[in-house]
Amino acid sequence: MLSEARAKVGHRLAMHLHVDRFRLRNRTPMVSFTFDDLPKSAVTTGAELLEAHGARGTFYVSGGLVGVGTPDWAAGEAEDVLALHRRGHEIGCHTFSHQRACDLDEVAMRQEIARNRDYFDALDPSMRIETFAYPFGYGSFARKYQLRGEFETCRSIVPGVNAGSVDLQFLRAMPMIDREMDRNRIDRAFDEAETSNGWLIFYGHDVSDRPSPYGCSPALLAHALEAAGKRKIPALTMAEAMRCARA
Repeated sequence: MLSEARAKVGHRLAMHLHVDRFRLRNRTPMVSFTFDDLPKSAVTTGAELLEAHGARGTFYVSGGLVGVGTPDWAAGEAEDVLALHRRGHEIGCHTFSHQRACDLDEVAMRQEIARNRDYFDALDPSMRIETFAYPFGYGSFARKYQLRGEFETCRSIVPGVNAGSVDLQFLRAMPMIDREMDRNRIDRAFDEAETSNGWLIFYGHDVSDRPSPYGCSPALLAHALEAAGKRKIPALTMAEAMRCARA
């Protein structure tokens, strides 16, 4: 109980205390589609849907989980990581063993990141790992300082649209999850992004007609992609969007 209480306090501090403030300088609204943990259906159905709309996504991968199935989904394999990279999708970093940032001290976090980078280097040394997502969505104020030196951005799962002056080590994101999101909420999120000239980030896991509690249906993802297309909002990987934000 004590460790969970500390985790919650650390997460709340990460939400509200900023390491740095960065002013987004994107010229137009942007949207990024991100997927965590490499479910096989995200590699196939999810990536194919993005590609059909001329988009690419960011896939946050824990090397230690690649090829390891769960009760919720079949897992992608090492060749899927390579295929995504070669098709123009971005590979981002989770911790290697999918441990929460709030459960790691500085040394353990450094080791987790190094193991993940070594894993990706062994697959393809050309893979640039520029962005991070907090496993389970749990942030840590102490680890934010450390991660600032490792990655351009760190994505949370705290809902919201990023606009104006933002915390790059705790970017907000909206769930692409059927049990938490519907078409109207997607449209409202795009409305907010247009009004604020913001960066809208979606996160999810599997993409299936019968999704897990953490995933979405192809129809919901397709609606979001179509909404972006109708509004002429570019769908960019996290790294691409960050480059636009620095323009």
